[in-house]
Amino acid sequence: MQSAHFHGKADPTREIEVKLRVQDAAQMAAVLLANGFVVVHPRAFEANEVFDTPERALRAERRLLRLREFAGAATLTYKGTPETGRYKSREELETVVSDAGALRQILDRLGLRLFFRYEKYRTIYQRPGDTAGLVVLDETPIGLWLELEGRPEWIDRTAAQLGFTLQQYVTESYGGLWLKYCQEQAIDRPNMVFSDAFGGDPA
Repeated sequence: MQSAHFHGKADPTREIEVKLRVQDAAQMAAVLLANGFVVVHPRAFEANEVFDTPERALRAERRLLRLREFAGAATLTYKGTPETGRYKSREELETVVSDAGALRQILDRLGLRLFFRYEKYRTIYQRPGDTAGLVVLDETPIGLWLELEGRPEWIDRTAAQLGFTLQQYVTESYGGLWLKYCQEQAIDRPNMVFSDAFGGDPA
C-alpha cells in the first residue's frame, strides 16, 4: 500500500492489510470522518505497472515488482509471497524513484517486462496521532474498495467501527480481482484501466 503518511508501523518492511467492498464513496467518506479519520492525502490519480521476467517467475511465486506513480511521486515496490490467513500479510520493500522513465529502462535492460497496468483514484485517511494503521479509499475500474493497513487488532477494530464484518474481508490483489471481473464479464482485457472498463473514468 502507498503509505507515505503512515508512520510507526510495527514492522516497516511488512504489509498487513485487507480490502473491503464499498458501494458509495461519499457515504464511506462521511463514515470515516464521523469515526475520527481525516484526509492526510487528498484524492489523486494513481497509475501502477507490474513487471516480471518473461517466464513470469515472480507471478508463479505470488511475488510482485511494481512501479507506482501517485500525486507526482514514483515508488518502486517489491512484495513477497503473501501468507495465507485472515489478512494479506507479506514482506514489502519500497523506495522513492526520482526518474520513473529511467527506471523503466533499467528494468528493461535487466530483462524484465511490463505485464499488467492498473489505475485508480486514491484518498488516504488516518486518525490524528494514530500510528497503528491507515485507511485508503480506492475508486477503481471495478468499483470502490476500502483498504485497511495496520496491526491485525487495529484492522479488526477499525473494520467493526466502520460497519464491516470479518466475513467481508478480501485479501485478493487488484490483479486477481481484475482477472475475476474479466471472467465474470466474459471479456479479455489485459489491464485494469478506466478506458477498458465499463463506466469509464470517474474523474
